[in-house]
Amino acid sequence: MQYLLAPAGRAALVALMHGRPLLAFDFDGTLAPIVATPGEARIGEAVASRLRRLAVRLPVAIVTGRAAADVRGRLGFEPQFVIGNHGAEDGLDRDAAESRARALDALRSRLAREAAVIRGAGVTVEDKGQSIALHYRLAPDRATALALIRRLLAGATPALKVFGGKMVENVVAADAADKAQAVIALVARCGADRAFFAGDDVNDEPVFAAAPSDWLTLRVGRDDPRSRARFFLDSPAEMALALQAMIDELDTRHTG
Repeated sequence: MQYLLAPAGRAALVALMHGRPLLAFDFDGTLAPIVATPGEARIGEAVASRLRRLAVRLPVAIVTGRAAADVRGRLGFEPQFVIGNHGAEDGLDRDAAESRARALDALRSRLAREAAVIRGAGVTVEDKGQSIALHYRLAPDRATALALIRRLLAGATPALKVFGGKMVENVVAADAADKAQAVIALVARCGADRAFFAGDDVNDEPVFAAAPSDWLTLRVGRDDPRSRARFFLDSPAEMALALQAMIDELDTRHTG
């Protein structure tokens, strides 16, 4: 990965803005800093104000592991698209959404039966309808908490898909779209000719891996040297600088 705010990264941003890109972003750890409890997460005004300006001129999407309804009030601006539940929740097919939610019912029952053990280990269960997240960031012994989570999920049926994240294990229906499928569908849906996608975690890697050569992919953080993203930033705090570079290039093209 190369640093996005170095000359090569800035040149890539210029090339991106010569087309009509979809600008797509993960939320937690990308636009908003990771916080101890998910309910505290918000986008800072420096980032939100720039996204507000970009959304007037280009299609902007949030593609998040959160439920769509949960993330909307945390943004500080109105994107054209909000895709939730790791790519599964696009708001287009209610029957399919209900089917994906029902696929988790057996797991819900198991977690309910084990609720006391789960709480005792410091694990938090977050049911987002089309996905379930088991968080262990606040567990007094994270290794023990993760071992418990994996034991509880070991009996997951082939109808479910389990994947990790930053101090969390996620479960979705096996046929649920991932973020790569969601972003590819959004590019077609909004008539974009390329995409920018920024993420920071395991469930963002499918987008990085699937991206065509004219997309710009960005990982926030350099904690994974195996990441398939082309560029990186060190933290969400640097995102405002990248967004301003996009705005500046649009302004240059408009006045040039």
